[in-house]
Amino acid sequence: MSAASFSATSLSPSVVVGAALGAAVVIAALVVVMRRHAEAFPLLAILALPFRLPISADGRTVNLLIPLYLVVAAGTIAHLLPRLLAREERALGTIEWLLLASIVLYALQALYTDDKAKAGENLAFFYVPFALLFVLLRDVRWTRELLLRCLALAVALAVVFAGIGFVEYARKELFLNPKVVAANEYDNYFRVNSLFFDPNIYGRFLALVMIALTAIVLWRKRERDVLLAGVVLLWLLAGLVTSFSQSSIAALLLGLAILAAYRWDALVTSYVSGVLVVAALLVVLLAPASLHFGLKGSGGSTQNATNGRAKLVEGGLELFAKHPLQGYGSGSFQKEYERHSKTGAQNATSASHTIPITVAAEQGIVGLALYVALLVVAFLTLFKGSGRSPPQIAIAACFAALVLHTFTYADFLEDPITWTLLGIGVALGRNGLGEEQRGERALAASGGGAVAALAPE
Repeated sequence: MSAASFSATSLSPSVVVGAALGAAVVIAALVVVMRRHAEAFPLLAILALPFRLPISADGRTVNLLIPLYLVVAAGTIAHLLPRLLAREERALGTIEWLLLASIVLYALQALYTDDKAKAGENLAFFYVPFALLFVLLRDVRWTRELLLRCLALAVALAVVFAGIGFVEYARKELFLNPKVVAANEYDNYFRVNSLFFDPNIYGRFLALVMIALTAIVLWRKRERDVLLAGVVLLWLLAGLVTSFSQSSIAALLLGLAILAAYRWDALVTSYVSGVLVVAALLVVLLAPASLHFGLKGSGGSTQNATNGRAKLVEGGLELFAKHPLQGYGSGSFQKEYERHSKTGAQNATSASHTIPITVAAEQGIVGLALYVALLVVAFLTLFKGSGRSPPQIAIAACFAALVLHTFTYADFLEDPITWTLLGIGVALGRNGLGEEQRGERALAASGGGAVAALAPE
């Protein structure tokens, strides 16, 4: 799950009615604000991105992004519906068609899954509202100042979350998720998750914010801004370390490598990255078992190095081999894995699994082909022309880092950050920044600006 969470809430009829009335009032107020201030929607969307509220019903707990749903609903009423009624909605591009096809295919394959509840949850609470989020962000008129304000909000959230993580680490107590608490009891290190439901998702959020902020350090010329951004990066890096998220560190390094390739020399960056990869492999091969990330230990090679995910990959590939064409249906991975696995199924599926394997097992070759096509078009769209625009480079680097993280953890289209990066990236790729930002001034300034220095130079 890709967001901060609060304690689970069980629903009763009176609670549902009260919540619906309260939501209507909030949405109405947000619509008024968004109609008066064009920049309100993207700022509120970024502010709401991390926060989930676990809702318990019928023995299941679903982590819902309630604040983001309210913002998206208000944005749809304030901005999208008027354009649709006036028939001003733009024609769909390739990436929009692929995203739409992904949603439609997921809905069709939910017809034969054995876990229709899970598939329905993903469609209703993730795919559909996030698609609206993508469309709304795609149509925002992005300027340098608006991008900086959005980055400022994201950095402020990350700083606060890291601070909460430091408190957890000092107290050796977590505020959320008893599963992580139990896992910490058996490890020789303590992992924090701040207000997130999972240390790796907490690490993912910090890594993506750090990549975007690093663009300021690389392209900004004002020394004060660079120093301030550097201090914030050190704070966030310390927060990332306390999460002990290997996948998040790998994602961060990929994002930084992409920024370095654009800022300096791609060939030199490739050589340096290759050396670092080889060094990392040697560490994995030679690290003692007590560190829990090497290939040594009683748990067995790759199983020890991947914290048990090697079995998930193996089991997922076996599921794919049995139903290669159509898969087992949307949202079915956990049930089918438990049904076919003979050892530790329940514990294994409480952890996440890699998105490509999940897509293959649930949606077969058809879904896997669509997933690959979406990735290819997304990368082409985000990287096209990004060499002339530091903000586009930062968005593309963040997306690449997120995709890598999904290879080792989970949540791709189920993560609102995916749709947010695509929405902003598509908008910048098609329209660039505002007219007054174009040209040489945009190249020099649009990638930077410290969080505390938003005004143009």
